[in-house]
Amino acid sequence: MTDPEKTTSPTANPDTRQANSAENPWPVRSIALKVVQWIDRLGSVWVEGQITQMNVRPGTRTAFLVLRDPAADMSLSVTCDPALLRNSPVPLQEGSRVVVYGKFSYFTGRGTLSLRITEIRPVGIGELLARIERLKALLSAEGLFDPRLKRPIPFLPGTIGLITGRASAAERDVLSVARSRWPAVRFEIRNTAVQGPTAVPQILTALAELDRDPEIAVIVLARGGGSVEDLLPFSDETLCRAIVSATTPIVSAIGHEPDNPLSDYVADLRAATPTDAAKRIVPDAAAELAMIHDWRERSAAALRGWVQRELRALDQLRSRPVLAAPLRQLDQRYEEAERLRTAARRAVEHGLTAESTATRHLREKLTAVGPAATLARGYAVVQRVSGKERHVVHEVADSPPGAQLRIRVADGAISAAALSGQIITKEPRP
Repeated sequence: MTDPEKTTSPTANPDTRQANSAENPWPVRSIALKVVQWIDRLGSVWVEGQITQMNVRPGTRTAFLVLRDPAADMSLSVTCDPALLRNSPVPLQEGSRVVVYGKFSYFTGRGTLSLRITEIRPVGIGELLARIERLKALLSAEGLFDPRLKRPIPFLPGTIGLITGRASAAERDVLSVARSRWPAVRFEIRNTAVQGPTAVPQILTALAELDRDPEIAVIVLARGGGSVEDLLPFSDETLCRAIVSATTPIVSAIGHEPDNPLSDYVADLRAATPTDAAKRIVPDAAAELAMIHDWRERSAAALRGWVQRELRALDQLRSRPVLAAPLRQLDQRYEEAERLRTAARRAVEHGLTAESTATRHLREKLTAVGPAATLARGYAVVQRVSGKERHVVHEVADSPPGAQLRIRVADGAISAAALSGQIITKEPRP
């Protein structure tokens, strides 16, 4: 591709062969020609958009249109033959989605750029639904419909952000139902377009503004029912991704029960209608008070039942012998110990008595056979004293005459001396 600034063809404009500088500026015609050359290189293109303006003047051979991007605040001037619009198989009007084919033209006289189209195709309902299904599959594959991404809706939001059309039935339904259920509820309302080419940019701006407000606890997108084209802004990819990226929980209340724009799938809560959204995010004060009263009654009954059960359990425990007379066991053990001690004392005393009697009998036996008893009967024990030694005299030979004797009798001892001894022969008894 040849750069027009470096063209050295002899047929080129002599003003463009010189280097551009503050001392050698290019005239307007040179710049205009350069722009024409660059735009011509773009060639023919297919463009999709939404018609926002149509100007077809009778008797003219050019129709003027404005084609707007449905997801951004950008538009494009379009020109065409009026017959192209009249021969369209589907009547075209402002708000129609179309796909056009043409080539850009730069008008050097006015310095304006427009798209000169030679073919225009209305985007039908079937094609719109097919595109929505393709976008739905794409967003689902990315995980934007995952229930784990859903943020919980607060039980009693302090301030509710509401994005809806100005003076719309959806706004009235949400406000009336919410305030009838909880009179103290507060709303921060942003009125935007809810259909047409300007809807998505306005909704995105309002959504970003409410999401930045720390007082907003939940945001509601509300719109009444409508056709597929009317609800098309709420299936826009940019809006769906903005809903997922928001930090504030978002409730989608678009259309009626059968309507399911893609915002219903990416929102944290899908409400069938705006009225249903108000019921699901704002608790009913009367119902909550009745429920609190019921819980209070049930709690009191449960507490009374628990107290009664515990009292019966205490009565049962108190009726047990160990708690009814806690000293009875000690008294029984004390009486048993006394009985055992008395029996032990009696047994010991009986043993001592028996042993004492036996000892006395033995003592009496010993006394009867002992030397003291013999002495008491008149006998005496004769001992010969030899120095410090004493020997019992058993026979006459043991006490020669002159021997020192000691005679022991029952009540004492007598010292004597042997004079003579005589042996007595014992004769046997007849």
